[in-house]
Amino acid sequence: QVQLVESGGGLVQPGGSLKLSCAASASIFSTMGWYRRAPGKERELVARITRGGITNYADSVKGRFTISRDNAKNTVYLEMNGLKPDDTAIYYCRSEPYNIWGPGTQVTVSS
Repeated sequence: QVQLVESGGGLVQPGGSLKLSCAASASIFSTMGWYRRAPGKERELVARITRGGITNYADSVKGRFTISRDNAKNTVYLEMNGLKPDDTAIYYCRSEPYNIWGPGTQVTVSS
């Protein structure tokens, strides 16, 4: 059974940091993306990383978020610094070529 499982979400104050993890089944661990859906908004791409480590980011998170991966552990990470209330959303991991999504993890930025 192929799957993705996110973890690491939670409540953090503005300016704080969180690190999300997404553990994947080996067969679908390829180009990986982090997406988010904020209340009342469409789901959007946050960051993407290829198997070789090439990354791209949404303009809104550049310089604050870092995507990385550990191919030995079939895990992709999203390190989030300088969090803002606008970053509040459910964050999802996706295996891009297979279009498989994780269930999501809630990130809430609030004082």
